[in-house]
Formats: sequence, C-alpha cells, structure tokens
Amino acid sequence: MGGDHAPDAVVKGVALARIRYPHVHFLLHGDEARIQPLLASDPATAKVCTIAHTADVVSPEAKAGQALRSGKQTSMWKAIEAVKLGHARGVVSAGNTGALMAMAKLILRPLPGIDRPAICTMLPTRTGETVMLDLGANVQCDARNLVEFAIMGECFARAMLGLERPTVGLLNIGSEDLKGTDTLREAAEQLRSAHLDLEFHGFIEGDDITKGTVDVVVTDGFTGNVALKTAEGTAKLYTEFLRNAVKSSWLAMFGMLFAKPVIMQVMARTDPRRYNGALFVGLNGVAVKSHGGTDPVGFANAIGVAVDMVARDLNSRIAHELARLQLTPTPAATVEGPRAPVVASE
Repeated sequence: MGGDHAPDAVVKGVALARIRYPHVHFLLHGDEARIQPLLASDPATAKVCTIAHTADVVSPEAKAGQALRSGKQTSMWKAIEAVKLGHARGVVSAGNTGALMAMAKLILRPLPGIDRPAICTMLPTRTGETVMLDLGANVQCDARNLVEFAIMGECFARAMLGLERPTVGLLNIGSEDLKGTDTLREAAEQLRSAHLDLEFHGFIEGDDITKGTVDVVVTDGFTGNVALKTAEGTAKLYTEFLRNAVKSSWLAMFGMLFAKPVIMQVMARTDPRRYNGALFVGLNGVAVKSHGGTDPVGFANAIGVAVDMVARDLNSRIAHELARLQLTPTPAATVEGPRAPVVASE
C-alpha cells in the first residue's frame, strides 16, 4: 500500500516475479478491497497470492518514531512480523524508508555481533556492478560499524555477484593512508589486521565507485546517501541533455534513427529499475526496500533481491564471518520453518 503507484504497481510487480520465480508464494498485506480486484483480472497470479487484510498504512510523511508508536496495525508492521513468525521468508516494501528500517530493526532484531544494520544495493560501473553500503540507515558510524559493513557487503557481493573474493574499499577523500578521519583510518587498520577471509583494497575516492575499482564500497550512511542521490541526479541530468539534444534539430532526430539501438543499450545498462531493491543487511531476516517511485518491473526486481538472499542464505554467511572476527561467539540462525512466501507490503 506504499509507494507512488501502489497497490497497482506492487501487484503487477508480483505478476512479473511469479513468472521469474514460479516456486514463490506471495502474502500481500494491505487493503483487500483494493487488492482483490487487481488479482481478479490475473487468475494465474491470484493462485500464488494470499491477501492478509490490513486497513492501516504507514504514511510517506510519518517519522520513524511515530510509525513505531502507532503503526503496529499497519500493513508494513504486519508484513515484517510475518517474517519474524516464520510465515514468510522475506519482506519487500516500497513504503516509508525510515519507518521500514525502524520497524525491521525492532521486530527482526540485528544479527548477534551486528551493532547497526545497513542499507545495501548494487550500482553499475565500467566493469560490471559494485555493492555499496551504507546508503542512509546510519548517519554517524564508528570504526566497528564500518568493519561490520565491510563484512556484510563482502558477503552480499559473493551472493549477488558470484565473486569468490570480492575486493572491499573504504570511501575516503583520498587513497593515501594518512587521508580521512580518525574513524576511517581506525577502520582501515582493523580490516588489515583482523583475521578475515576478506580482500581489503584500502581507501578509494568518489570516482572509484563508477570505475569499478573495488567490488564493495563501504561508507557511513550520510556520505553513502549523498553519493547515491548525486549519481541518480547525474544520470537523470544526462538523460535530459540527450533528450533535448535529439529534439534540437531535424538532423539530430534523423541521426537518432541510426544511433537508437546503441542508446537503448546504454539506457538498459543504466536503468535504475534494474538495480531496484536495497537490502537491509545485518538483520535476522530478509527485508528489502524498493524505491517508492518504481514501476512493476522495478518492484519485480526488488522481489528478486529478496528471493536471492533467502535462497543463498546470506544471513548465515554474515554470521559465519562475524564468528571468524570473534564479534559474536556463535553463528546466528536464520529464520527457520517450512517454505514461506515473500511478503509484498507497503
């Protein structure tokens, strides 16, 4: 029930995901009166969906604290709770980011050894894709938090990119060892000295993100969110420049006929829908945040992130690496139980 085009975009996204993941069942938390007519027009999708009627929703303007105090009967809360209870293996939401993170952290709880969960996603680069975290969950971080982010991001890269030994870099204002804050230098020292099965590259700069210098970019949530929004804004700016240039003359429009296949290839490579779905890593359960303005294709991709994380047992990988670092005495168990649905909510 959240997002700019809900519940239509969510249900249509589920319909696309159903084809891609025929083994998954979907538990839709929200207003049955609005969801049922959408499913009625698609019997095949209706067969793999169960509606959990929930009248209340979290508004886009709600503060995280407000959502925690008064949101226990909302579809967002109930969807996350379904993961905790084992009724679902993951939750996907396009709703209020702050509320989703606060509720997920409270209900699912962080993995043992994790101080703060982080928002993690993939970005396109010259060489392929790179993983980046944190993207806004933690404005201020200490060295331990950054080390945890590095471990979680490295495990995410192994799972999503299929890399045996992903390289990890700390985002800084320079690549030299003496650059940056005390926190960054301390985190770098811990990553070098800890007995981790982790390929630490060292410090990287902002332009290294799109170069693909490392497979995992680690930073605090303030810097990560600014970098992400700057990248998104730049992509939109150049798209607008290109659109205006094509319309500037008949000659440009004629040339576009020949250049269109190449341009479409580039646009597909950088399509934000392709990378939609940011995972809240470090929680004892799978929670994925979809962009609120995405369409059904983007929401289906966010569902794909949740399905992949469940199938590849990301939480067990993270817990194993934390145990190696001796941040926690024993690996954490993932949500157990029979095959459960991915939840599409808010």
